[in-house]
Amino acid sequence: MRRMKTDIHPKYYQAKVTCSCGNEFVVGATVESMRVEICSVCHPFYTGNMKLVDTAGRVEKFQERLSKVQASPKKKAAAKVAAATTESNKDRLKAMKQSLTEEK
Repeated sequence: MRRMKTDIHPKYYQAKVTCSCGNEFVVGATVESMRVEICSVCHPFYTGNMKLVDTAGRVEKFQERLSKVQASPKKKAAAKVAAATTESNKDRLKAMKQSLTEEK
């Protein structure tokens, strides 16, 4: 029969959780303390109040990134065409050099 390994689990604490609204409560965790942005006291689902939690304009940042990504496929397609053209030009140049060396 195999024995279980000892000392492989992290230390378990009664962690103090502090919310940005000021509410504090205790939970079991592997860290001594935690900070959260939303808890059951201030969460819109539990309070019934709609509250927009958009710190640092995250929605606007996402919209900006999305517009850049939507514009970039055209650039990528153009880069692929340019790469294909470059490769074919390299092949043409190589063939011309070979024909010149054969003529000598």
